[in-house]
Amino acid sequence: MSTTLTKSMGTITAVVLAVFVGYGAAWYLGMVEGNFSLLLFLAATVTGIYWVAERFYFLPQRHRAAAALQASASRRREELASMGITQVDQGTEEAQSRLIMQPWWLDWTAGLFPVIIVVFLLRSFLFEPFKIPSGSMIPTLVINDLILVNKFHYGVRLPVINLKVLDNHSPQRGDVMVFRYPPKPSLDYIKRVVGLPGDEVAYLNKKLTINGKPLSKTALPDFFDEDSMRYAKQFEEITTNDRRYRLLNDDDRPAFIPGADDFPNKQNCRYSSEGVVCKVPEGQYFMMGDNRDNSLDSRYWGFVPEKNIVGKAFFVWMNFGNFKRIGGFD
Repeated sequence: MSTTLTKSMGTITAVVLAVFVGYGAAWYLGMVEGNFSLLLFLAATVTGIYWVAERFYFLPQRHRAAAALQASASRRREELASMGITQVDQGTEEAQSRLIMQPWWLDWTAGLFPVIIVVFLLRSFLFEPFKIPSGSMIPTLVINDLILVNKFHYGVRLPVINLKVLDNHSPQRGDVMVFRYPPKPSLDYIKRVVGLPGDEVAYLNKKLTINGKPLSKTALPDFFDEDSMRYAKQFEEITTNDRRYRLLNDDDRPAFIPGADDFPNKQNCRYSSEGVVCKVPEGQYFMMGDNRDNSLDSRYWGFVPEKNIVGKAFFVWMNFGNFKRIGGFD
């Protein structure tokens, strides 16, 4: 490999890596709106190009250079032997090793490709980790829970553009689902599926009714929230398909929905002092947090289109403040 090509590739790679680092820094500082799926896709693409170039061009070039050096050393030893000189310096092995060694710009690109592509495929098509940032899903999920989301449960989707290419299960009432926040799709939200397409969802006086059928709601011992240092009334709710989960209510919060946004199909909803009644449009879902009086959900910003679905949340794999949190949940 020529010195000129090595220098050029080193410069190009330095610029590429600087762009990735700059984007990451700007994202961390809040200067740009980050998209981790896109960043991972670009990283996999760029390192993949380097990996192919290394496999089929750069590595063979280095092997040819090392072989040429070996051949030259062999001819030199033969010439010296013909003159009766048998004690010859054997220092070509170190030079060959240096020739075959990957330069830094391939170590940091082609060398990382196998790891990046595995992470990209796992995250895009199998399981994606998320961190719970708020208390809207207490008591099911608490702040700083690290959860896993099944990306293929609702169907296989292409990464970045989130286009479904293969169907699987449909969302069911009671599922805990991660989705792209409709007012700002670059953000991922997590709530519970309450209403399916075509359902009439009524949440009046803190009582949930689906298609005219009130959901069973049984009182449980009060829940102590360690973050707010407060107790909240806790209940077990049973959906129309017999899914059970816990929820919280705060008696100090009113039943009406203050400050609901304008959103697509808002005409399907009727707001009153008692709460809200919504008819869920086809291809969309009505989502609510389990912390019913402390959750910005479909009552405020509307329905979740099917195209916004990310996956089904199903497991807490870590909470560094409470290892007992690890495990599955409903």
